[in-house]
Amino acid sequence: MSISNFDDLLQAARAQPEPQRLLFVFAGVELPDDASAAQRQDFEAGQGGALVPLMCVDKAADELDSFDALVEESRQFGHDWGLVFAAALSGSPLGAPTAQEAEAPLERMVEAIKRGEHEGFIPFDAHGDAVQIA
Repeated sequence: MSISNFDDLLQAARAQPEPQRLLFVFAGVELPDDASAAQRQDFEAGQGGALVPLMCVDKAADELDSFDALVEESRQFGHDWGLVFAAALSGSPLGAPTAQEAEAPLERMVEAIKRGEHEGFIPFDAHGDAVQIA
């Protein structure tokens, strides 16, 4: 299944034979302190910058109704974000992984994004549309 928006992600997660726990890392885009003049100009034009993880959360696939619900929950943390990265953690026939079982994979996800390694994650923009990162 192709995932082009957040609703596709929810549908795919719910269709899996094993219950899924969804992992989310909200990231902002910042200009590094050592940016060149050209990088600064690109950043001001809405291009480039560095992804900075701001907050993270995990949810069982059936705990989340919509992208709007996730956005609303993110507002409680008081951070403006530009992208939210998503990944899934498979459970067993007995149930979805617990929040405690999701802690270590979620931390690894945060660290990977800090290093600029976002392969295997699906980034969504503030409207819930999947985006490609060059």
